Amino acid sequence: MSSIRKALIDGIKQLTSRPIYILGMIAVPMFVAFFFLDLMDEGLPLKAPTAIVDLDNSSASRNVTRNLSASELVSLDYRPVSYDEAMKLLKSGDIFGFFMIPRNFQADAAAGRETTITYYCNMAYFVPGTLSFKSFKQTAVTSSGGIAKVTLVSAGLSEDFVGTMLQPVTTQEHPIGNPWTNYSIYLSNSFVPCLLQLIIFQFTAFSILQEIKRGTSAQWMNDAGGSILVACAGKLIPQFVIFSVVGLAIQSMLYGYWGFPVNGSMWGMIVAMLLLVASSQAFALLVSSLIPNLRFALSILSLLGILSFSLAGFSFPVENMYPMVGVFAYIIPVRYYFLIYINTALNGYELYYVRWEYIAMLLFLLTPFTMLWKLKRSSLHPVYIP
Repeated sequence: MSSIRKALIDGIKQLTSRPIYILGMIAVPMFVAFFFLDLMDEGLPLKAPTAIVDLDNSSASRNVTRNLSASELVSLDYRPVSYDEAMKLLKSGDIFGFFMIPRNFQADAAAGRETTITYYCNMAYFVPGTLSFKSFKQTAVTSSGGIAKVTLVSAGLSEDFVGTMLQPVTTQEHPIGNPWTNYSIYLSNSFVPCLLQLIIFQFTAFSILQEIKRGTSAQWMNDAGGSILVACAGKLIPQFVIFSVVGLAIQSMLYGYWGFPVNGSMWGMIVAMLLLVASSQAFALLVSSLIPNLRFALSILSLLGILSFSLAGFSFPVENMYPMVGVFAYIIPVRYYFLIYINTALNGYELYYVRWEYIAMLLFLLTPFTMLWKLKRSSLHPVYIP
């Protein structure tokens, strides 16, 4: 017990010895969480800067311009007079796309001749480019349908018949779990925990492997009574308490202040956050034991932490990834937290249906025990490789 007490005291002293610990473990995740949530407060980036090139300048083309201006996704900030001028604005980054109405648009449409509406989107910027594409496509489809309706009605067909012919099936959308189609409800609950995991990776490895780098690991082991388990516990338990408080504070921001939905068990989400913290520490401890070199271990954990934003399935379904790439999703703790969030908070499933995700996160806690012997050997005989 005296060894455990001394190891805990040493771990707390380490956290208070340098401001970087408090800054990185508390200030950075809380600031980034607030910044991201405030940035996505509207749920979706609106009014992407775009332009329209109206080469026809007719009543029909002006009606198309008004319809496009009414879209909440784009803002017609520019009215270039030619394709070349619009393309220069697109390449310079002033706009994310432009909509082009050809000459003789109204005359060709009224005469039944083929006419083409074109639009260009800069997909290098995925979100504004996608928003521009969506708004442009909707405007183009609506415009073509409106022209066809006017032409058929002027030919003598009834307006009701033409409407039924152009749109024979009426669809109704009922989004489940996120009826507001708020991007922040999905993105914030995945990106912010993933950022927390990345920070946990870094500080867990740094706090342990700096002992080997500085040549103090033998004394660190001696203070822990020669037990690598006691030595690691002395460092990780205080960090677990701090990261758990930070994680729960982030959840209070998500589900309390911002009012994101929790259709299932809130206690299930709290337990999932505590397991995310513990499993992230365990994963970082495993990597530190396998590679007891501060620079190499931090590099690998940084790489895995950054790749988690895509490999965990936030932005691309794991099922559609190449098998050799998708397999890495299942060795990252935040993947299982993400599945618990989707099924519990959004879909409202009972905890029984996400039991395997909880079990997987618990299994992460066992993995470091297989390699702690290597960390102990490196700590008793430190050899720092710069």
